[in-house]
Amino acid sequence: MASTTSSAGIGSKRIVVGAHKGVGAYLLQRLTAIILAAFSLFILLRGLLGAAGGYDAWAGMFVPVWMKIVTLVALLALFYHAWIGVRDIWMDYVKPTWVRLSLQTLTVLWLVFCAVWSVQILWRV
Repeated sequence: MASTTSSAGIGSKRIVVGAHKGVGAYLLQRLTAIILAAFSLFILLRGLLGAAGGYDAWAGMFVPVWMKIVTLVALLALFYHAWIGVRDIWMDYVKPTWVRLSLQTLTVLWLVFCAVWSVQILWRV
């Protein structure tokens, strides 16, 4: 027996819109988390296996250029990780557009300030 229903009435009529950045943001959030976990483990092991304690030993760990570069990569991962998380919070929970954009702008300015300050501190050692 043939069906009398039309296939035109079946399925979702949802119109997909947006930037479709959810998967990319998800993957970048996980990548930055892996970088931060690896760096944290490296610093923990380096601190535990280090011979002397104190500020001089801690600051001396960041003197080699390779260590500054590794630390800078970890810091940039931290700031980008924070940006993705806070941006998603603003987008999900702050509905007035002007408030959301203001908070996003302040967040970006704060993270850029922290990044510049971190580089200044790192290269001063």
